[in-house]
Amino acid sequence: MYRLFMTFLFVGLLVLAEWYGFQAVRTALTGASPVVRRVAGILYWLITVAVWALGIWAISTRRSDPATYKAYLGSLPLIFVAAKLVVLLFLLPEDLVRAGRWALARFTTPAASAATAGAGITRSEFLSRLALLAGAVPFVALIWGMFKGGTDYTVKRVTLRFPNLPPAFDGFKVLQISDLHTGSFQSREPLQRAVQLINQQAADLVFMTGDLVNDLATEVEPHIDTLAGIKSTYPIYSVLGNHDYADYVQWPSREAKEANLERLKQNHAKIGWELLLDEARTVERNGEKIAVLGVQNWGAQMRFPKYGNLAKAHAAADPAAPFKILLSHDPSHWDAQVQNYPDIDLMLAGHTHGMQFGVNLPFFKWSPVQYAYKQWAGLYEKGKQLLYVNAGLGYIGYPGRVGFLPEITVFELRRA
Repeated sequence: MYRLFMTFLFVGLLVLAEWYGFQAVRTALTGASPVVRRVAGILYWLITVAVWALGIWAISTRRSDPATYKAYLGSLPLIFVAAKLVVLLFLLPEDLVRAGRWALARFTTPAASAATAGAGITRSEFLSRLALLAGAVPFVALIWGMFKGGTDYTVKRVTLRFPNLPPAFDGFKVLQISDLHTGSFQSREPLQRAVQLINQQAADLVFMTGDLVNDLATEVEPHIDTLAGIKSTYPIYSVLGNHDYADYVQWPSREAKEANLERLKQNHAKIGWELLLDEARTVERNGEKIAVLGVQNWGAQMRFPKYGNLAKAHAAADPAAPFKILLSHDPSHWDAQVQNYPDIDLMLAGHTHGMQFGVNLPFFKWSPVQYAYKQWAGLYEKGKQLLYVNAGLGYIGYPGRVGFLPEITVFELRRA
């Protein structure tokens, strides 16, 4: 019932967005000739139908033919709908006001009603033009995000202070990458640039917190040599994300799916990463220790599978290590389980991507993903525990990013 309701809601929004987009064009051209308005209306619906037809075709055939241009064609409906939703947000309140004026006019003099109607037409024309201008903002931004933002790698530097950090690790540099989604890359060049930028940070310890692929283990294989070039003083540790289990693929048999996961694990090893499957490792520096815990994907939101076993990983941690870092792909794990283990000082997650779209300013952050996830980008604190959610290095679905650019996070650990 819930899925049916959400489907009807989604389709209803699409229909409203298309209708209001059409009405905005017609109203904005109120002063134009009837021929111009008619041609504009025909062009609007021709372009709309073409965009949806090309987008649906590209999405439905991309698995058998993953050509780069299909990723862009498949994103066109998203881009147009985003622009039209902005138009909807501008014009729907105006229609509600006009409906209220119409109801009010039923109880006023004819003269007052005519004056109100005349004023309303002028306001509607102005708002339609303003709405179209506002709708152009996400349209242009999403186009830019495809051609530039998707591989505009950024380095975020975060200093974290802990009273129980061993003195030998004061100033220790940890680097996190997440959500590479290597199946979305059609060439090696973007990840080669990313690896070069990663190595420039000269990190002591490097983590990868899940979603190496979109679905198939083979997706990462053209990039194994590139990713093997990541340098770290200590071993590089990785964990699995929800996409790594290939749950979104129709497999011919259970054995085929299991073989895909086993091949992915082997690919982690070929890259040179130590994949932690509900395990723990000890990192030692000048005779002092910290523990690194890694769990399989465990999500509390949106019916994501719960593969991870935190209790097992926690029990495997070196009791002589006074400081613990947990690698867990899904940030919803933090509230659901991790806070039951107060000796886990820092959790590193990914998964949300900042939804690859939003406003990301030092003083203000917004993305649609925040309505699904309480912790979705950046640093969070509860008690003595910290969580950092990395926005991810790759992309999936929409082949780009706006606002939340691909992220390489560098943490400097300091004693409080």
